[in-house]
Amino acid sequence: MTTEYGAFWDDLAEDLQDPEFLRQYVVESIRIATIDQIVNALDEARDAADLSKAALARAISAEPAVVRRLFSAKHVNPTLGTLAEVAAALGMRITLEPLPQAERESVTAPLLEGRSADTRALAKHLKELRSTKTRSRVAA
Repeated sequence: MTTEYGAFWDDLAEDLQDPEFLRQYVVESIRIATIDQIVNALDEARDAADLSKAALARAISAEPAVVRRLFSAKHVNPTLGTLAEVAAALGMRITLEPLPQAERESVTAPLLEGRSADTRALAKHLKELRSTKTRSRVAA
């Protein structure tokens, strides 16, 4: 039976009942949201410093294409080392912070337990995390 979420969300909610699928989906969603958040913050810092992508690449001894892709590619998967180098060149560092309690309950518990009491709510929460702020895709 299709709900207000539509057939896609019904199928996803059903797929999330599989513990392995749930874990992979949660991990991938968090990975994407985290990388987007870090890359957005670094790009904003670069803009604020009035630093070109080429100058930033020189500062970290990287090819300009590496930095261009980092800030303009649709799908990026930078290493933590690259992110840390870019952050350092911008006078920043990458740190960890605990998830708020509500997120621990909706994200961490399903990861550890391999199940969620409300898979539709979990899918909706992860979608919101992944789409909170979309990186601009402007080429250098």
